[in-house]
Amino acid sequence: MAQYVQYDTTHPIPREEFQTVLLLLKHSFPPEERRTPAGQADLLSRPAYRLTVRREKDGKITGFFAWWQFDSFRYGEHFAVDEAMRGGGIGGEMLHMLTAADEPFVLEVEPPETEIARRRIRFYERGGFVVNPFEYLQPPLHPGRRPLPLLFLSRPAPLSEDEFVRMRTEIYRTVYGLSNPETAFR
Repeated sequence: MAQYVQYDTTHPIPREEFQTVLLLLKHSFPPEERRTPAGQADLLSRPAYRLTVRREKDGKITGFFAWWQFDSFRYGEHFAVDEAMRGGGIGGEMLHMLTAADEPFVLEVEPPETEIARRRIRFYERGGFVVNPFEYLQPPLHPGRRPLPLLFLSRPAPLSEDEFVRMRTEIYRTVYGLSNPETAFR
């Protein structure tokens, strides 16, 4: 049976495990959707940031979920399962474990422009997420890049526009460091 370990500012991740997470991140996300290794390491010192790692009995890391704990919701930033282990239910198990709390959980995904993006959206919908109809731009993670249009999903229910704006503002400030989120992309 797999073990889940949560790392945060009070329980730091060992260096070798962090290197494995960075490799999973690199193989699972395009460059524009991930930070540099130094930027990713910096997140580990942020109080709201959490990194939940799935480790097999033999110690091998087979997945991770990087997420943020806010006062009234959780935000999932990155989620990856080892490519060799995909399709076996690990992702669904991890998603269920992380979203079982009694608070809203939100995350971003690519628009359904490719088959893999459509499969990813269906995966999250099977996990109880709904696509919200509001325009969402992920702030650039690298200088000189443009914001990335993404879909904003929520669980267990759709968001009102006011809820969406409040959550987006908190995410923009805390996760992306935007001091004035309301005018960030004008």
